[in-house]
Amino acid sequence: MLSAHVGTRPILRRICSRRGNTVALRSAGLHTSHRLSAKKRTQKLFKLADIGEGITECEVLKWNVKQSAKVEHFDQLCEVQSDKASVEITSPFDGVISQIHVQEGQIAKVGEGLCTIEIEEEEEDHPVMEKSRLAAPEATVASHLVSKPVSKASEGSVHSAPVLAASTSEPKAARRRHPLDPSPTEARDAAQTDGHDADTKTLATPSVRHFAREKGVPRLSQLWPGSGKNGRIEKNDVEAWLSSSSEPTASPKRESTSMKQDEASTAAGVENTVELGRTRWAMWRAMEQSLKIPHFGYSTILDLTALHELLPVLNANIPPEFNPVPEPAYPPAVSPYSILPDGQSFVTTDKNNHYARMTVLPLLLKALSRAMQEWPLFRSSISQTNPDASPSDKPSLIIRPNSDMAIALSTPTGLYTPTIQSVNNKTAYEIMGELRRLSSLGRTVPNGLTLKEMPRKGGTITVSNVGAIGKGEFAAPLLVPGGGVAIVAIGRAKWVQRDVGRRLEVGVSWSADHRVVEGAEMAAFTETWRGWVEEPGRMVAAGR
Repeated sequence: MLSAHVGTRPILRRICSRRGNTVALRSAGLHTSHRLSAKKRTQKLFKLADIGEGITECEVLKWNVKQSAKVEHFDQLCEVQSDKASVEITSPFDGVISQIHVQEGQIAKVGEGLCTIEIEEEEEDHPVMEKSRLAAPEATVASHLVSKPVSKASEGSVHSAPVLAASTSEPKAARRRHPLDPSPTEARDAAQTDGHDADTKTLATPSVRHFAREKGVPRLSQLWPGSGKNGRIEKNDVEAWLSSSSEPTASPKRESTSMKQDEASTAAGVENTVELGRTRWAMWRAMEQSLKIPHFGYSTILDLTALHELLPVLNANIPPEFNPVPEPAYPPAVSPYSILPDGQSFVTTDKNNHYARMTVLPLLLKALSRAMQEWPLFRSSISQTNPDASPSDKPSLIIRPNSDMAIALSTPTGLYTPTIQSVNNKTAYEIMGELRRLSSLGRTVPNGLTLKEMPRKGGTITVSNVGAIGKGEFAAPLLVPGGGVAIVAIGRAKWVQRDVGRRLEVGVSWSADHRVVEGAEMAAFTETWRGWVEEPGRMVAAGR
């Protein structure tokens, strides 16, 4: 058998070389170097999937990969944040990041592309196409083989090779589906090609099927898997499919040139439509809710001269954890840490808390915390009432033991109100360090403020230092639900000439929740604050 097989091979090679067709060798069952499958590179657009009910957009907080980076299945791609939670997005493919469409700090819409991943796919020859393509060469080889008889042994060896190749070729292993994989799965492909049977097997309630038919959805299986349990199709899945099919999909090229088009349209005097970001949209809704609160306004002027006179001494003695001192060239002759084993202090520092100069604001906040300790009403927050509660159900006040203040902070992405807790137990240096840390975290892109800096209960009084930016002396701040019982805006301090001499004064503007705070209480509380501000020596005696 082996000799017959070897003797046939030169005849076939001469025939095929004469006709220039090497495919005939494969049709005759002889071994060649032709690959049964080939790999091709494909660009896959990875879209943001629905991460929760009612969530239509998310802010990209951080990308864990860069462009041209290699990723594998379930590698962390990025972290996104919605109004409800932060979610880690992982890769559904093995491949290379070819393009990132949504940068850090930008808003990503559900169903739009986050990034493009270049993957390798197996490209196999279709059996029917291969058979039709090799039909003519097979006939050609057969006609030449008749002129030279072949023994049964060699014939058996010739025709046994294809059977052996077919039996040894293993089917391609199915890739494990990623939960956020936007590409169709095998079940989805089968559902789309099966038509009526697939629609019958797709999980959906009768009302959803009726709604889909009314909206003209051709096959409900096109929406599988849905957002419901076990892939059940819900009404919002049908609405999302209708909206995605009616709106044109923006190509990556158009997305990359959108910024250039905006700049060109601005230079040409053309109007641009900019959608509100997640933070500004939250501010929009909060301001609408503030209209439900009856406000009581009160304004006055505080004398900051005594506090200002303390600043030179305070700035000259900032603790090293807030203003690290460079190491001297030679160790000091006498060190307060000489008793320690290594002669070094155990003070830990955070670079976000560092500052070289103190301002009046932490002293004002410290004085305000002392006034809040005298007035439990301004350490109170209104309990969250049940929206379904009857009008006869009365809300309650929760009085806190410490003075918690929310600080209005303007950031590149919008307005935030982080909280400094227990201000009454902090020194003026610590309050200044907290202000610096919150400002540093808020101005990073993406925003660095977390639930630690923005607890759900917030503060009972909100402070807005508008005077640090503008020259206005007074304002009319708005109080939002959950923002405590009062908010104060501190204006720009200025030197004025009075009968007693030159004084540094600042205007403060209050807005209180008139449902729980009386006008007389607001005025009396402000006078208590004035007593601590204009007589700062009292804070020395009161300690922290």
